[in-house]
Amino acid sequence: MVNSRAKGKRGELEAALLLTQMGLKSRRSAQYCGKGGDADLALEADLHVEVKLQEQMHPYKWIEQAIRDSAKTKRRPLVLCRRTRSPWLVIMQADDLIPISREVLNAILRAQIANTNDSVQGTESQREAT
Repeated sequence: MVNSRAKGKRGELEAALLLTQMGLKSRRSAQYCGKGGDADLALEADLHVEVKLQEQMHPYKWIEQAIRDSAKTKRRPLVLCRRTRSPWLVIMQADDLIPISREVLNAILRAQIANTNDSVQGTESQREAT
């Protein structure tokens, strides 16, 4: 028997790693503590991300859940999903393609700028210490 909680956690961790590798800082949200309606992943972007690791694909059902849950936060809904031994897919409303693309690019740029600033501050701190 499949442990659905463990499977969900595994899917969320995989999806968070995928987004992080693409330059978008991501982690599992507090949703696993029992709060319903929260996104599965917390990002430094204005997105509501649901993660689905299932064999049976129900894209409309999943995006409808993401839309409904994201209404509270006004974040753009997005679903990451995959089946066993299959690549990750992204589900979103076509109208959200450009705004989500902009949000993702802006979040990546903000992270790069923050990393550059951290590096510069670290170098200045090292100079001051010598």
